[in-house]
Amino acid sequence: MKILYALQGTGNGHTVRALEIIPHLKQRAEVDILISGYQREIELPWKIKYKYHGLSFVFGKNGGINIWKSLKQLKLKQFIREIKAVPVKDYDLIINDFEPITAWASKIKNTPIISLSHQNAVINKNTPKYGLLKPERLILKYYAPAKTKFGFHFKTYSSSIFTPILRKEIRYRNKTNKGHYTVYLPAYSDKKIVKILSHFKNIQWQIFSKHTDTNYFKNNITIQPVSEKGFIKSLTSCEGVLCGAGFETPAEALFLTKKLMVIPMKNQYEQQCNALALKEIGVPVIKKLSKKNLLKIAKWIKSDIKVIVKYPDITEEILDTILLPYINNSLISQATIV
Repeated sequence: MKILYALQGTGNGHTVRALEIIPHLKQRAEVDILISGYQREIELPWKIKYKYHGLSFVFGKNGGINIWKSLKQLKLKQFIREIKAVPVKDYDLIINDFEPITAWASKIKNTPIISLSHQNAVINKNTPKYGLLKPERLILKYYAPAKTKFGFHFKTYSSSIFTPILRKEIRYRNKTNKGHYTVYLPAYSDKKIVKILSHFKNIQWQIFSKHTDTNYFKNNITIQPVSEKGFIKSLTSCEGVLCGAGFETPAEALFLTKKLMVIPMKNQYEQQCNALALKEIGVPVIKKLSKKNLLKIAKWIKSDIKVIVKYPDITEEILDTILLPYINNSLISQATIV
């Protein structure tokens, strides 16, 4: 059986999930990997057979997406060429983690595809929704379409939604508490983050930034580029985590029983929905990083609120469940040929 595993290359969450899923897939089938998009720091240890520009966005520095830079990177003609070029018919199955090229190619060419992403959970009818009739909801629905969908979320809202897949470096690493706070807010500039967090002079802040390629210090604040090893070391030994309302980092912080506060990106529908889901389970949420929220941040620092979750390691069971019909069909086809 030949599988093409296609993932979105914007952000690190899709890559982190691939690190856990692909080894299990390789035990069951021949697997090739496709990535489209950019803006990620974590690399996969396997050969990437296909790399495409795809559709992506650029993080801004004031709490949201840099719309102008994102539009400049948009190459619709190239995107259409990539859809036509990608050889989805060479595979028995596409497993897609919010990757638009293979999703649209599979839809047009009617090839088997399973969509396996957090975004599927966000648009599921049972999960918390931000606002009414938001056009962003349609973007999530049609960005990477597929008939067979499974999702990941902070809770199992339905039978097609699973708890997060966590990387082994988080799941099996000994957690400690060295008192510092880990910060990952890629939609804010270093200057903005330092300006706000410098009000808390007795706290050691470790900021991981997409906007620098060197380490530097500002009194009680350390700023460093995003790196997998450095981030995991900081995250597993911190007192608390201040981050955006993405999926992987909050999920890892919850699993490690760290104090967590999230700031959803402005005009980012997925993160606004995530913030609602996190608020439901007791995680403090603030709308933006600003002086108006200094008291809320101070209250969070003084508190000892830790949300308890259960995220068992069920990656293998998930894959066996969703792959079984396709493996059976493949065996039947081989038997027929023989």
